[in-house]
Amino acid sequence: MAILPIIETPDPRLRVISEPVETFDDELKQLIADMFETMYDAPGIGLAAIQVGVAKRILVIDLQEPDPEDPDGKKLIREPRIFINPVFSEESEDDSIYQEGCLSVPEQYADVIRPAEVTVDWQDENGDKHRERMTGLMATCIQHEHDHLEGILFIDHLSKLKRDMLLKKLAKARR
Repeated sequence: MAILPIIETPDPRLRVISEPVETFDDELKQLIADMFETMYDAPGIGLAAIQVGVAKRILVIDLQEPDPEDPDGKKLIREPRIFINPVFSEESEDDSIYQEGCLSVPEQYADVIRPAEVTVDWQDENGDKHRERMTGLMATCIQHEHDHLEGILFIDHLSKLKRDMLLKKLAKARR
């Protein structure tokens, strides 16, 4: 496994629309393993393949929720999930607001409004098909990561004023 470099805005590769995965082989499994290692190292809870320079419709997510049995609240439960060629079939009419951040827009956060629930169809690393109704943080996270597959960043959901302010803060932090 390897930690891959994460592409950051304003890199134009983040605006590329990713292509479907058609071959489910060892090379795909290696990329997925590298994506998880990269995401955990960053640290983050989701990563799209385009964020590491691969324009394929691959997402890895692990919400890493605190272990309720850990009295210190420092131990995290890892439940890595792989979503290949994800497609949304239903979105709820109810919205949720979540303060989102992104490994490609480092250390910047903003409230984003998204559907509270979404039904997702996808394939796993073996090409097997799945369907699930996502809610809560998982619904927010998969929508955020799916946006990457379409060349969209979370900052694109903000007003021009908020987006410009956030990008100025990012530029200042990089100096």
